[in-house]
Amino acid sequence: MDALLWETPEEMTLNLAKRIRTVRKRRGISQQKLSQLSNVSYGTIKRFESTGKISLLSLTQIALALDCGNEIRNLFTSVPYKNIQEVINENK
Repeated sequence: MDALLWETPEEMTLNLAKRIRTVRKRRGISQQKLSQLSNVSYGTIKRFESTGKISLLSLTQIALALDCGNEIRNLFTSVPYKNIQEVINENK
């Protein structure tokens, strides 16, 4: 049975942005400093934290600057098979 989707994609991205902002604040890093550390523009960081919109590359750069690279690296690494057909398809 498929898992129920309780969040919209927009809500998921906003929640991700909130979690990143929490990590940034926990580490005592301003948006401006994060911009310098990540090589992502201040405007992009500000927009991301308020809207959740960001490119994957910029998100990765931010995660690395916050020492959270493993979280990005581990995305989709432990996705369980839904059925036997997926096992078969993977080995084609």
